[in-house]
Amino acid sequence: MGVSRRGLVVALAFLSSFVAAQQSDQVLAERVLGPQWKQLSRRAGVIFAGTVLTAAAAQTLTSQTAATDRLAPGTTPAVQLSFHVDEAIAGVERGQVLTIHEWAGAWSMHRPMNKGQHFLMFLYPPSRLGLTSPVGGSLGQVALDSSGQNVSLVHVVRQDAQSPDAQNRDAPKPAAAAAMAIAPRKESPSQPGAPLGTRSVSVVQLARAIRGARGE
Repeated sequence: MGVSRRGLVVALAFLSSFVAAQQSDQVLAERVLGPQWKQLSRRAGVIFAGTVLTAAAAQTLTSQTAATDRLAPGTTPAVQLSFHVDEAIAGVERGQVLTIHEWAGAWSMHRPMNKGQHFLMFLYPPSRLGLTSPVGGSLGQVALDSSGQNVSLVHVVRQDAQSPDAQNRDAPKPAAAAAMAIAPRKESPSQPGAPLGTRSVSVVQLARAIRGARGE
């Protein structure tokens, strides 16, 4: 009886730890990807963390250069990019070299990508012309650090600054604003409990949250 009770306690502790970790991953995903991160994860047909192998090259997309055989006649101005898939999340395999084609008009709606850079990419399923692009423009293109294993702090801080909660929190009240105008400014020391925006967020953590949102 005692053994069974200890086993139950261990199982409950493990379950509690698992749930806490899952919730933590979701909080981080919202901080990095924004409040619509679940929709972003579900709308994407291809999700991966990867390294840019070739920079965008302008080309005219035809039935010979597209990624599908179901092409309508005609040509489409497009750019081509190749990635090495470092962490496969959906629609690709780890280690795969993925070449995508994107309509030139959509290319101008997100930040450029250069050879050697690392990104977490959320791509739409390829169209009948074999074209794809990041879901939500720059929302589906998350910059990673030089290791390719963590989200760039620049990206996290930018997301923090754009969040409505942060804007409301940082906006001084009228009385406080008046006091700030006459009081000397003090630099706040860094605290051990730094906000999430200054902590490292790993691709592994985001991948767990994304797979959970997709029901995988």
